[in-house]
Amino acid sequence: MAFLPTFDKSDDQLRATHLRTQYTDDLIGVPRTGLRLTWSLEGEQAAAVLGYQISWRNGNGNGNDTEELVTDPTEGAGTSGVLAPGGDLPAAGVRHFRVRVATAAGWTAWSSELAVEAGVDTLSAAVISVPAPLAGVSPYFRRSLTLASKPVRARLRVSSLGVHELAINGTRVGEEHLSPGWTAYQERIVVATHDVTALLTEGENVLGAMLGDGWYRGRLGWRDRDAIYGTELGLIAQLEVEFADGSREEFRTDDSWRASTGEVTASSIYDGTDIDFSLEPTGWSSPGFDDSAWSAVQVLDVDPALFVPRIAPPIRTIAEFSMTTVSTGERTVLDGSQNIAGWVRLVVRGKKGDTVTVRHAEVLEPDGALHVAALRSAKATDTYVLDRDGEHTLEPRFTFHGFRYADVLGNVEIVSAVGIAISSDTPRRGHFESSHTALNRLHENVLWSQRDNFVSVPTDCPQRDERMGWTGDAQAFAMTANTIFDTESFWRSWLLDLEIDQDDDGAVAAVVPNMLIDSDFLLDGVPTSIMGRAGWGDAATIVPWSIYESYGSTEVLEQQLSSMRRWVEYLANWAGDGIVLSTEFQFGDWLDPDAPGDRPWEAKVSADFVANAFYAHSARLLARSERLVGDADEATRIDALADAVAAETWKRWGTDARNSAAGLAMAIEFTIAPVAEHETLGNELAQLVRDTAGRITTGFLGTPLVLPALTRTGHNDEAFLMLLRRDAPSWLYQVDRGATTIWERWDAIQPDGSIHQGDMDTGDSMISFNHYAYGAVIDWVYRTVAGIAPDAERPGYELVHVAPRPAVGIDWARASVESRAGEVAIDWRLENDSLLATVTLPMGSTGLLDAPVGDSSVITVDGVTVENGVSLSAGTHAIVVTQPVIAQPAS
Repeated sequence: MAFLPTFDKSDDQLRATHLRTQYTDDLIGVPRTGLRLTWSLEGEQAAAVLGYQISWRNGNGNGNDTEELVTDPTEGAGTSGVLAPGGDLPAAGVRHFRVRVATAAGWTAWSSELAVEAGVDTLSAAVISVPAPLAGVSPYFRRSLTLASKPVRARLRVSSLGVHELAINGTRVGEEHLSPGWTAYQERIVVATHDVTALLTEGENVLGAMLGDGWYRGRLGWRDRDAIYGTELGLIAQLEVEFADGSREEFRTDDSWRASTGEVTASSIYDGTDIDFSLEPTGWSSPGFDDSAWSAVQVLDVDPALFVPRIAPPIRTIAEFSMTTVSTGERTVLDGSQNIAGWVRLVVRGKKGDTVTVRHAEVLEPDGALHVAALRSAKATDTYVLDRDGEHTLEPRFTFHGFRYADVLGNVEIVSAVGIAISSDTPRRGHFESSHTALNRLHENVLWSQRDNFVSVPTDCPQRDERMGWTGDAQAFAMTANTIFDTESFWRSWLLDLEIDQDDDGAVAAVVPNMLIDSDFLLDGVPTSIMGRAGWGDAATIVPWSIYESYGSTEVLEQQLSSMRRWVEYLANWAGDGIVLSTEFQFGDWLDPDAPGDRPWEAKVSADFVANAFYAHSARLLARSERLVGDADEATRIDALADAVAAETWKRWGTDARNSAAGLAMAIEFTIAPVAEHETLGNELAQLVRDTAGRITTGFLGTPLVLPALTRTGHNDEAFLMLLRRDAPSWLYQVDRGATTIWERWDAIQPDGSIHQGDMDTGDSMISFNHYAYGAVIDWVYRTVAGIAPDAERPGYELVHVAPRPAVGIDWARASVESRAGEVAIDWRLENDSLLATVTLPMGSTGLLDAPVGDSSVITVDGVTVENGVSLSAGTHAIVVTQPVIAQPAS
């Protein structure tokens, strides 16, 4: 390889670090195929990176390790999403990797070793079950086994029809909740692998499990349907044990297991859990327990191909909040200070037979009672019956609630109360802070709405009888989600289900996993299909592209290319020879604040314009994806289709679109209008914003686009006018009203303190205080207020746009994002008529400076005068901009 240095040279100034896969670091039992590697570079980079090598070997460290092999040198930096060598991972085995890179100065040292443990393609265990009533008592399962010696390695692979909790020898396995989570159960149920070596011992051991309905069999949706995926609960488990002498044993769920019931007498995702402690069989998951009175289990006929290794992080406890007493009386009202998804851990002192009831809600009524109307039919209530006198710790199982407040009914003493917050355990990635206290709180509100709604799937809300993966909300919020948290594997898992739930004709469901039927959605009392709706179905293209732009790996585009193609083909077939889509029900710019309260789809912007604008946008994203991982000729054809759709859309509906902020923003951001008209359209959009003093006039689809469109066309005064507005409807109005998450409606709590009724024509109240869609503004905050953003052509922060935009009211800001290459950070402040900024770029990244300059501005980078648009190398830079342009939101 002529481009690489000779092997007798070394680069001692640079090193490869943080070698990792596309999965979170604590995930074991990953899929055997498609493993990708990513690494960072640290040290002093004296020369450009020219290439890399990867070494690999198989082995569990038990004497059967294979010889280490080294790939041929590969040209390019290649630090993100590189296909791992060696082919498929060994089933249930471990593969070790190291990497080194080459510069003109020579080869670096090898990185630290990364061990990756694979799952198995198919479980050999059976699915076992016992009859159990819907929303009724939870079945318990146990199996006793004897080990000749303590194992040196043990793995438990488990999944279920329904949700489960596990124990070995009386100790809970793992720290997960609601496993295996919610997927398109009809085709994909994920398997978790647990390292249980430390829980097993020589002699008798016991495996125990309990099940709940969860999403699989519990009621879902506002039409009160249950058993959507199946009528029987089931457990599948496989314990693989290795001993010091190299021997192995395997124990599986089969008809030798025993079953009974216990303290959980009812459980429901929506309604809560009922627990009677007196019914618990003491010691049931420990050795020595007599299970002779327990019943036999039955083996269900379930296709083993349904069960696949999981790729997304599980649901775990991510925070705890001490709750304080707000009021006492018949019910004691508690405040956890933060709106969360989870439950209350309550410690009480009482007497045997006492009943304790805990209800949950997001806000209080003006009289101090819980506001429960917004829950619709969800009871959000847990009950406990005490089994003895004295102190008890009360926590529900197999449920979660969206709440800040709870009230407690029962003749007991409350010793303590803690709000337990749960979420899919995606790592924190982005941080933001500024001189504007309310803006900082807005950022935290968005962060918490994401945490509370990323519970296995990206839900709309965590509290009422819904909690579904609405695709429109997901695509609107995806870029913000990617910035605040590392959500790549979370989204990839959900997108697999999106494709599973696509119709044969390519139509994308409005919710994923899709459990809706036409009779669930009524339009003027008539059942209406919501498959393939604009802005919702477009999640098929928008979410994968956002992941690629945020993280830099083409893996998601390769995974979803077929789904993306089918979605655009569906739209093209719908349009037929007419080029654009014909009129059909659309959600449109859903929840436009000026729409009738009972008809939230009736926005100011034409639904036909919205549908076709998204059609053109999806086609363009597909064309870009085809060029990267598909067919270049097909990309050219699809680009031409997108241009034709955009031109016809602008011709038919452009005049109407210019009358609304949503229409103007879509015309600019999706290039529906010719580029030559964007300046004029930007002026019109800015005028609309000024005319309404920054009032938000857009719904779910328009709101994420307005501030970017204003910035793109040079109207930061108006963008900040909207961002910093305090009157309703606005983001900061919610903050001023005490919100700790993002609301579904801008005026969920109205200026007089009353609570919006959320009435819809469908007969369902629709009001939530934890809905992340409008939080999509935070992506713009990172890009514009802080001034760091990834580039679509050089994604994953390989090229960082450094473009801070100060404003009156914001004197300083700092932000960071943990890219795959390392931390990208900015810290700027206004001082003495200058903007002073410190920018840090990791190795493998470069920056493009777009400073807020005026006619008299001078820019220096590290003391050297430069022109705007200068390239910034990896490292830390001191930037000074004299007489910067400062946005004037009040002007």
